[in-house]
Amino acid sequence: MGIFQNNLMGAAAAAASAGGGGFYSHQIEQSVRFEEDAGDKIARTPGSSGNRRTWTVSFWYKKTHNDNSGNHMVPFGADAGSGNYFHIRINNTDNFQFAGNGFELIPNAKVRDLSGWGHYVFTIDTTQASSGDRAKMYVNGTQITSFSSNTIPSQNTETAVNQSGVEQELGVLGYGSNTTDFAGYVADFVLIDGTAYGPDSFGESKNGVWIPKDPSGLTFGTNGVYLKFENASDLGNDSSGNNNDYSVTNMGTDHQVLDSPTFGS
Repeated sequence: MGIFQNNLMGAAAAAASAGGGGFYSHQIEQSVRFEEDAGDKIARTPGSSGNRRTWTVSFWYKKTHNDNSGNHMVPFGADAGSGNYFHIRINNTDNFQFAGNGFELIPNAKVRDLSGWGHYVFTIDTTQASSGDRAKMYVNGTQITSFSSNTIPSQNTETAVNQSGVEQELGVLGYGSNTTDFAGYVADFVLIDGTAYGPDSFGESKNGVWIPKDPSGLTFGTNGVYLKFENASDLGNDSSGNNNDYSVTNMGTDHQVLDSPTFGS
């Protein structure tokens, strides 16, 4: 059994020896904190559909505890009902689960490191002829290739992501009468509509550690969003240039924290 190790504690030490802020080309000054069983949610319902076959999700994540009491913790998801759903979640065995209608990827490695931040990128491109190119997952710049479950979506499958009228939810996901919450810290959340970007669009290796890169110059697409969480009074403010602001539920200014991949690690 492997465990995903977050490497930004090493980055912080290297930054200190290099003179502090000059180590990072992209500074992330804050994150947002989600609390389990509190109904915390940052969400948006698209008014028009974007590209449901090709997209990217990227975020920096710090786990707060390893006891989720059998619940599934959901950083991001969308549920259109009738079996048309998508979620990125940590299941009750501490594995990330990247799943939707017709596909499921569960890495063998566990998510149990509470010591620092990790970077996660999930891409879908169901237009690809090769099944291995349709769903990919990266952790700290490295593609994951070892899975306990590896069911690939059929070619040209349309997901619930970027679907008109379907809420795109950060922090919680409802399945009918069931709701699964999330506990942890998230920073620099990006949803790309229409392009499957690799991890080097969001991070880079420096002195042997994976550190953030500014995603502002990317093509975000119709429903793309960049959540920096830099305004404590407006945590759902979109910095992509699309004005795709997310609404905030059960979260106040105290949910913005200064712990981030480049500060306070």
